[in-house]
Amino acid sequence: MKKDVYLLSGFLGSGKTTLLKNLIAALKDKGLKPAVLMNELGSVSIDSQEVEEGTPLKELLDGCICCSIQDKLESQLQELLFQDDFDVLVIETTGAAHPVEVVDAVMSPLFADRFHFKGIITVVDGKQWVSRGAYSPQVLQLMREQIRHAHLLVFNKEDLLSEMEKGTALFEIQQINPNAKLLITNYSKVSPSDLLNLEGKHQSGERKKSAIGHQLNLRAYVHTFSGSVSQTGFEEWMKTLPDTIYRMKGYIPFSGRKYPYMFQYSYGMPLIFPENMNLPKTLVIIGEELDESKLRNELKELEESSPNSN
Repeated sequence: MKKDVYLLSGFLGSGKTTLLKNLIAALKDKGLKPAVLMNELGSVSIDSQEVEEGTPLKELLDGCICCSIQDKLESQLQELLFQDDFDVLVIETTGAAHPVEVVDAVMSPLFADRFHFKGIITVVDGKQWVSRGAYSPQVLQLMREQIRHAHLLVFNKEDLLSEMEKGTALFEIQQINPNAKLLITNYSKVSPSDLLNLEGKHQSGERKKSAIGHQLNLRAYVHTFSGSVSQTGFEEWMKTLPDTIYRMKGYIPFSGRKYPYMFQYSYGMPLIFPENMNLPKTLVIIGEELDESKLRNELKELEESSPNSN
């Protein structure tokens, strides 16, 4: 049984930790046991005391999940999987984390088949957004990226804004991400159904009726190979991929090779390295507008056409 994974995103001070507490309570009310992974940029965790005793908690300090501490993240996730009994994993990222990089870090090919990526909940501090002109261009770009990749947007601290400020801000945010559900709150108060139904009617049912028939927003598709594939065929397949696929990584069982090859793909650049041991024959694909059935069928066709397919 795969464990659901929620990512909490949002700039510094937006209200992520308050939302985390609300999500933990909602999960427990449903009879589910949550585990929490908190990421802090500093060497001391400020918010870990907000997590109730009895909830499995891992902390990643002194760096951002998506940059300097990916190896630590992998070991923490493995510890959680092997040592703790939980149903749902909630990851609170640093305010400086880019959503694409976080999903890439979390969905390791070593245990991607154990997790089901539910989606990204981004908290937007309304007052912060209205005053965003005070921030650097780099910070503004990060804020927009956190909004753009969300599946659920929580517009927080609305009581600090005038009606005109609020209306303008909501319009701007919806222009950046018209596909996500947008909730207006104070103190990150969100109904449990909105938090837990990220893949409910709003997220998938309505969108499947759209002209392209794809799911929008950032998704992760995990493919497990049952046979080998031709390296030439695989490399040709890569050339056909759309530019909405941002990352791929995994271990590919190429025909005629004793062990799978490690494969990484980022910003359109593929890297392939031989391995000297058996590793999970799993490929993780991260992107927007992923047509999962098309990807699945194409990879299965590669396996079936391989001369050494077993």
